[in-house]
Amino acid sequence: MTGQPERSHPDMWVDPDDDPRDTGSAAKGEKAVVLDYLDFYRKTLELKCSGLDAEQMARRSVPPSTLSLLGLVRHLAKVEHSWFRRVLLEQPDLPRPFWSEDERDLDFNGAVGDPAVVDEAWEAWHREVAHAREVVDGIDFGDTVMHHGEPVEVRDVLVHMVEEYARHLGHADLLRECIDGRTGQ
Repeated sequence: MTGQPERSHPDMWVDPDDDPRDTGSAAKGEKAVVLDYLDFYRKTLELKCSGLDAEQMARRSVPPSTLSLLGLVRHLAKVEHSWFRRVLLEQPDLPRPFWSEDERDLDFNGAVGDPAVVDEAWEAWHREVAHAREVVDGIDFGDTVMHHGEPVEVRDVLVHMVEEYARHLGHADLLRECIDGRTGQ
C-alpha cells in the first residue's frame, strides 16, 4: 500500500509488537476481564478509523444503508452516553448526543464528510469513554440500577457494551476494507 510503512506482518492491521491494544498483562477477575475486553474494542475502533479523511470516514456502505465509520463513532458515543450517564448514573432525562425525537438515526444520517463533523464525533466519543471509565471505577460490578422500570446489574450493562462494540467492529472491518482494502485482525 502506498504511504504505509513497511511492516514485518503486512497481512495484519499492525505488527504484533506495535499493537496498541496489547497491555502486556492479563486481567484477573470478572470485572477486570470484561473491562479489558471493552477497552480492547474501544482501541480497535480507533485503529479501524486511523488515517482516514472526513470523506472516507463518512463513506456509506451500500444504498440504502446509512452505515459509515463516522456513523459508528457517533453511534458509539451516543451508546456510551446512554448507558453510563442515563442508566448507570440514573439520569434518564439527560439529552442524548446525535439523537432527537425528529431524527432518531441522527448518529448515522448526520455523519457527513466534513472535518468539523468528524472532530465533533471523536471529541464526543473520547469524552464519553473517559466519563464511562470514571463511572465504572466508582461502581460495584454487582450493583443494580433501574432501566425502563426494570432492575439491571452493572455486569449486564458492561457485557452489553462489549457486545455492542464487537458487533459494530465487524461492520467497521467491512467498511474499512471497502475504503482501502485493509482488513481486520
